[in-house]
Amino acid sequence: MTAVVELAAVLAAGLAGAGVYAGRRRRRAGGRRPDPAGARILFPIVGRALSRPALDAALRLARVERGTLVACYLASVPLHLPLDAALGRECELALPLLEAVEQAAASAGVAVESRIERGRTYRHALLELIAHERYDQIVVAAAPEGAAGFAAADVAWLLHRAPGEIVVLRPGDEGPARRAIPAAA
Repeated sequence: MTAVVELAAVLAAGLAGAGVYAGRRRRRAGGRRPDPAGARILFPIVGRALSRPALDAALRLARVERGTLVACYLASVPLHLPLDAALGRECELALPLLEAVEQAAASAGVAVESRIERGRTYRHALLELIAHERYDQIVVAAAPEGAAGFAAADVAWLLHRAPGEIVVLRPGDEGPARRAIPAAA
């Protein structure tokens, strides 16, 4: 519940022109502290929904490694706006998704950090993220043809640019138990 209050405060600050939530905040999940030497699993999010299989895979990796899941919503800033402009619409999309990740992590007993990274494109935001974030693995969900998310070209770009291990889950039949988690409208 405190995460909802914190995220609402951040949204209000973002709308007031203070920028988008980019703070580093740690949260204990299931009473377990993350191992400081444990793995950091980077989980970039784009679009309006989470891939449940990708989230499950990231949580399993973090749990096995006794590490921290670093969930990051990648926000695209239009060229006509300054890069540090407040992005109310992006916050409205990001906060429910980040909250869903935090709830899933708490249920799985995994420590989580959430943030929003901005850039001119998803690739630019991801480049900024991997440039300043410490991580051991990246878990990304490939987008189905024509959908928002990481297309084949984005995955190839990521494999070329990002150091470390990269886990890519391709889209598939996400049946009833594996349905995507949509953002609240």
